Amino acid sequence: MAHASGKFLVQWLVAALFIALLGGAQAVELCNIDSRNLNLCRDAVTGQNPPPPDEKCCAVIRQANLPCLCQYKSTLPALGINSKNALALPGKCGLKSPPNC
Repeated sequence: MAHASGKFLVQWLVAALFIALLGGAQAVELCNIDSRNLNLCRDAVTGQNPPPPDEKCCAVIRQANLPCLCQYKSTLPALGINSKNALALPGKCGLKSPPNC
């Protein structure tokens, strides 16, 4: 039961972060990423055949705490993000993906 409520809390926090982003609220840092920079990777993680990430997106991924981001992978589809595409970003940017992610 505690695991389910913890998962709900994480999903709520991520949803609140993205609502704040869309509303133009102040930036928030999540897993070493300034929330204002999350949109730089949006094209590379949405849709069935997204374009490869550009250098600006890869710069965001390089500064991210990737194991931290893995905690949010279950919430990605609710935000319109293809989790398969998102999990492929580190490799496309020349980084190793965290184990068990």
